[in-house]
Amino acid sequence: MITYAGAVLLRVGLTGGIGSGKSEVSRRLAAHGAVVIDADKIAREVVEPGTPGLAAVTAEFGAQVLLPDGRLDREKVAAIVFGDADRLKALNAIVHPLVGERMQELMDAAPEDAIVVYDVPLLTENDLAGFYDVVVVVDAPVRTQLDRLTTVRGMTEEAARARIGAQATREARRAVADHVIDNSGSLDDLKARVDELWEELTRRAAAERGQPHQEA
Repeated sequence: MITYAGAVLLRVGLTGGIGSGKSEVSRRLAAHGAVVIDADKIAREVVEPGTPGLAAVTAEFGAQVLLPDGRLDREKVAAIVFGDADRLKALNAIVHPLVGERMQELMDAAPEDAIVVYDVPLLTENDLAGFYDVVVVVDAPVRTQLDRLTTVRGMTEEAARARIGAQATREARRAVADHVIDNSGSLDDLKARVDELWEELTRRAAAERGQPHQEA
């Protein structure tokens, strides 16, 4: 348990492979009352036009990574760094510290006794499990991931397989999980599993504070 600025906060790391449904779980946890800190959203914010982050990325990769309106062309950057470890390392060296600073600011601003959920796609890949009190992995079979990526996001199957293959395996993610949410079924099934997870998280938070847990 982390004690921060006089408040006891339950830090939950939420992760899952692309197409697993992690974002839906994040939304449902937020609806329950969790404070959600979305690493992907912050990564976009720190390279918005006019930010030091965008200036640094442009200096590293050139004006070719800018769209006509001055925003970062994320697809072009992804094409440059995908499969090139050195270029990816250069990008991460710029973006990751900025994301970390912003995440800390949001953590500082979290309400007392909040359950804070960190939505971190690359939690397993970056060996971050130890930073959280609880790690939740959203899991789905690769075939389900492929179906979602091709039908919902419009990817080709080749591109979808490449994105899945570039991430940690299902087994690696499950190995660091305290809770695994199986999202191979319906939205109703997912809702029930998230409800169960929230009940467990609130129970644990109450126990850590030495308070009786009240059933929903």
